[in-house]
Amino acid sequence: MPEIKDTLIDLNPWWKSEWAVDYKERDIYQDIRKFLALPQVVSLTGLRRVGKTTLMLKIAADRIAHGLDPTHVLYFSFDEFQGVEIREILREYASLTTVDLDKGSCLVLLDEIQKLEGWENQLKTLYDRYRKTVKLIVSGSESLFIRQGSRETLAGRLFEFKVEPLSFHEYLTFRGVRFEPMDLYGRELANLFDEFVRTQGFPELVGIRDKGVLKKYVHESVIDRVVFRDLPTLLKLRDLGVLRSLLSIFVEEPGQLVELSDLAGQLGVSRQTVSNYLTCLEESFLLRRLYNYSPSRRKVERKLKRYYPTVLSVDLLFKEDDLSRSKVFEWAVVMQSRGEFFWRDPYKHEVDIVLGNRKPIPVEVKYGKVGFEGLEAFMRKFRVNSGYVVTPDTEDKRNIGGKTISVVPAYKFLLRTMGTR
Repeated sequence: MPEIKDTLIDLNPWWKSEWAVDYKERDIYQDIRKFLALPQVVSLTGLRRVGKTTLMLKIAADRIAHGLDPTHVLYFSFDEFQGVEIREILREYASLTTVDLDKGSCLVLLDEIQKLEGWENQLKTLYDRYRKTVKLIVSGSESLFIRQGSRETLAGRLFEFKVEPLSFHEYLTFRGVRFEPMDLYGRELANLFDEFVRTQGFPELVGIRDKGVLKKYVHESVIDRVVFRDLPTLLKLRDLGVLRSLLSIFVEEPGQLVELSDLAGQLGVSRQTVSNYLTCLEESFLLRRLYNYSPSRRKVERKLKRYYPTVLSVDLLFKEDDLSRSKVFEWAVVMQSRGEFFWRDPYKHEVDIVLGNRKPIPVEVKYGKVGFEGLEAFMRKFRVNSGYVVTPDTEDKRNIGGKTISVVPAYKFLLRTMGTR
């Protein structure tokens, strides 16, 4: 199959000449490295264009730099070869390089593997046969376990890492910006945070400011690829208009409280269809669900959920009115905090983010006027002694009834407070 041979040669330039990967430090890489010496498969999942392939190539570069023969490193992407089986790729690889997978040490990197029908059983067979000589790294732009029953096939054979969009700390690293001592660079960091938000954490958009470029990139490289190509192929979805409409609701109005019956009526579909499509959007990393906080997991599952899009409307990002800016600011802090909970009680006291579970840390996000009512209610109810209000640029500290509320700018909250958790 000359087409696969040509592709293998193109995708593996290190077989023929010196090669270097264009890599900037990612926080997750240190966690991944700890598992590379173990026999289990390492999988990288996450939204399209967040840097999974670059991380895979960084692993390859490091192994070659530490003495592994370059021909013993194989990279292949299934993005355009969805009908090819893994054994065909390995057969062509062996023919090209004369490498014997049963001998020595090899690194095999399989990108976008979820595109391959029956990939789970194929990977299991490969792992069971070559686990002593081949280290397997795989990636997927949707959850690798989006299809029902696939997780059981690889139980005990795989470690999964979710690659998030860039954090603000990583963005500064990509920009080569110094941020310590932080108080000295506060004005610069606040401006950089605004620039960062418009990139939405995509590495390829660092330094890009043009609205048209940002909009085309987000829609054509991310949203349209997932909604109109990836999900229909994986899950045989029929009504793509409903899926797109559902996503559009959140990209324009992030942080909505969702009642499934109301949403189903708005879209003219069944409650079960809305539930299924929300799950699809979550599993493809286009939506993030926050639960209403409770110390009881059973109560959490029964309560209202709040949804934030991973990718925001670019038009909304460029609006100048205070309401739009407030929505964008809240979205950015919620997404960057990686929180799993918000809080709302029957009296409509609210907290935007609750970090942790057993020892909760309440965080309120305020673009305009700073208030403490929601935080105070949460801290009284759950006997919490400290909380945060995150603002664009205000810094203060309040002691209310023996409880401490820190008011901090977003850049400092994300770089210092979140960095110490």
